[in-house]
Amino acid sequence: MIEIKKITFDDSELLKIAHQIRYEVFVIGQNCPEELEWEFEEESTHFLVFNNEKPVATARHRKTEKGYKLERFAVLNEERGKGFGHIVLKEILDDLSTYKGEIYMHAQTDVIPFYEKMGFAKIGSEFEEAGIMHYKMVLKK
Repeated sequence: MIEIKKITFDDSELLKIAHQIRYEVFVIGQNCPEELEWEFEEESTHFLVFNNEKPVATARHRKTEKGYKLERFAVLNEERGKGFGHIVLKEILDDLSTYKGEIYMHAQTDVIPFYEKMGFAKIGSEFEEAGIMHYKMVLKK
Protein backbone atom coordinates (compact mmCIF):
# COMPACT_ATOMS: atom_id res chain seq x y z
CA MET A 1 0.00 0.00 0.00
CA ILE A 2 1.30 3.44 -0.96
CA GLU A 3 0.98 6.30 1.51
CA ILE A 4 2.11 9.90 1.03
CA LYS A 5 2.72 12.18 3.98
CA LYS A 6 2.88 15.97 3.69
CA ILE A 7 5.23 17.29 6.35
CA THR A 8 6.66 20.53 7.65
CA PHE A 9 9.93 21.36 9.36
CA ASP A 10 8.27 20.74 12.75
CA ASP A 11 7.64 17.06 11.90
CA SER A 12 11.14 16.14 13.03
CA GLU A 13 10.83 12.34 12.91
CA LEU A 14 9.37 12.27 9.40
CA LEU A 15 11.77 14.96 8.21
CA LYS A 16 14.67 12.86 9.49
CA ILE A 17 13.46 10.02 7.24
CA ALA A 18 13.24 12.35 4.23
CA HIS A 19 16.75 13.59 5.02
CA GLN A 20 18.06 10.01 5.08
CA ILE A 21 16.68 9.40 1.58
CA ARG A 22 18.12 12.67 0.28
CA TYR A 23 21.49 12.01 1.92
CA GLU A 24 21.70 8.60 0.26
CA VAL A 25 20.58 9.86 -3.17
CA PHE A 26 22.32 13.24 -3.37
CA VAL A 27 25.25 13.38 -0.96
CA ILE A 28 26.41 9.77 -1.34
CA GLY A 29 24.97 8.81 -4.73
CA GLN A 30 25.62 12.06 -6.63
CA ASN A 31 28.42 13.54 -4.53
CA CYS A 32 26.51 16.79 -3.91
CA PRO A 33 27.97 19.11 -1.26
CA GLU A 34 26.16 18.29 1.97
CA GLU A 35 25.87 21.94 3.07
CA LEU A 36 23.80 22.70 -0.06
CA GLU A 37 21.42 19.83 0.61
CA TRP A 38 19.90 21.36 3.75
CA GLU A 39 19.19 24.89 2.50
CA PHE A 40 15.64 26.29 2.87
CA GLU A 41 14.38 23.38 4.98
CA GLU A 42 12.29 25.46 7.36
CA GLU A 43 10.28 27.26 4.69
CA SER A 44 9.68 24.16 2.56
CA THR A 45 6.74 21.78 2.52
CA HIS A 46 8.05 18.22 2.29
CA PHE A 47 6.46 15.04 0.96
CA LEU A 48 7.41 11.50 1.89
CA VAL A 49 6.26 8.40 0.00
CA PHE A 50 5.93 5.05 1.76
CA ASN A 51 5.47 1.72 0.02
CA ASN A 52 4.17 -0.90 2.45
CA GLU A 53 5.36 1.31 5.32
CA LYS A 54 8.89 1.56 3.86
CA PRO A 55 10.02 5.12 2.98
CA VAL A 56 11.03 5.14 -0.70
CA ALA A 57 10.88 8.72 -2.05
CA THR A 58 10.74 12.36 -1.04
CA ALA A 59 10.50 15.85 -2.53
CA ARG A 60 9.55 19.34 -1.45
CA HIS A 61 8.22 22.68 -2.65
CA ARG A 62 8.76 26.19 -1.42
CA LYS A 63 7.52 29.67 -2.24
CA THR A 64 10.09 31.97 -3.87
CA GLU A 65 9.94 35.42 -5.44
CA LYS A 66 9.35 33.72 -8.81
CA GLY A 67 6.59 31.32 -7.74
CA TYR A 68 6.68 27.83 -6.27
CA LYS A 69 9.90 25.91 -6.77
CA LEU A 70 9.80 22.11 -6.70
CA GLU A 71 12.98 20.58 -5.33
CA ARG A 72 14.91 17.64 -3.92
CA PHE A 73 13.14 14.84 -5.78
CA ALA A 74 14.79 11.69 -4.50
CA VAL A 75 13.85 8.05 -4.99
CA LEU A 76 15.98 5.35 -3.39
CA ASN A 77 18.11 3.63 -6.01
CA GLU A 78 16.55 0.19 -5.48
CA GLU A 79 13.04 1.70 -5.78
CA ARG A 80 13.51 3.52 -9.11
CA GLY A 81 11.38 2.64 -12.08
CA LYS A 82 8.36 1.78 -9.93
CA GLY A 83 6.47 5.07 -10.33
CA PHE A 84 7.37 6.71 -7.01
CA GLY A 85 8.78 9.83 -8.69
CA HIS A 86 5.53 10.22 -10.59
CA ILE A 87 3.52 9.70 -7.39
CA VAL A 88 5.36 12.36 -5.37
CA LEU A 89 5.31 14.87 -8.24
CA LYS A 90 1.57 14.37 -8.74
CA GLU A 91 0.99 14.86 -5.01
CA ILE A 92 2.96 18.13 -5.04
CA LEU A 93 1.09 19.41 -8.10
CA ASP A 94 -2.22 18.48 -6.45
CA ASP A 95 -1.11 20.41 -3.36
CA LEU A 96 -0.45 23.48 -5.53
CA SER A 97 -3.50 23.04 -7.78
CA THR A 98 -5.13 26.33 -6.75
CA TYR A 99 -1.94 28.37 -7.17
CA LYS A 100 -2.13 30.61 -10.25
CA GLY A 101 1.52 31.71 -10.52
CA GLU A 102 4.60 30.02 -11.91
CA ILE A 103 5.54 26.50 -10.79
CA TYR A 104 9.11 25.66 -11.72
CA MET A 105 12.15 23.54 -10.93
CA HIS A 106 15.81 23.08 -11.74
CA ALA A 107 15.79 19.58 -13.21
CA GLN A 108 18.86 17.44 -13.70
CA THR A 109 19.50 17.05 -17.42
CA ASP A 110 19.19 13.25 -17.41
CA VAL A 111 15.60 13.34 -16.08
CA ILE A 112 14.26 16.05 -18.42
CA PRO A 113 12.08 13.54 -20.38
CA PHE A 114 10.33 12.47 -17.16
CA TYR A 115 9.36 16.04 -16.29
CA GLU A 116 8.35 16.82 -19.88
CA LYS A 117 5.89 13.89 -19.74
CA MET A 118 4.52 15.43 -16.53
CA GLY A 119 3.75 18.76 -18.20
CA PHE A 120 6.95 20.77 -17.69
CA ALA A 121 8.89 22.58 -20.42
CA LYS A 122 12.59 23.46 -20.53
CA ILE A 123 13.43 27.14 -20.68
CA GLY A 124 16.81 28.74 -21.14
CA SER A 125 20.20 27.12 -21.37
CA GLU A 126 21.71 24.24 -19.47
CA PHE A 127 23.54 25.28 -16.28
CA GLU A 128 25.59 23.70 -13.50
CA GLU A 129 24.23 23.47 -9.97
CA ALA A 130 25.96 21.48 -7.19
CA GLY A 131 28.28 19.94 -9.78
CA ILE A 132 25.40 18.55 -11.90
CA MET A 133 23.97 19.92 -15.14
CA HIS A 134 20.38 21.22 -14.98
CA TYR A 135 17.70 23.05 -16.95
CA LYS A 136 15.07 25.34 -15.55
CA MET A 137 11.66 23.83 -16.24
CA VAL A 138 8.27 25.49 -15.90
CA LEU A 139 4.87 23.82 -15.60
CA LYS A 140 2.81 24.54 -18.71
CA LYS A 141 -0.60 25.95 -17.81
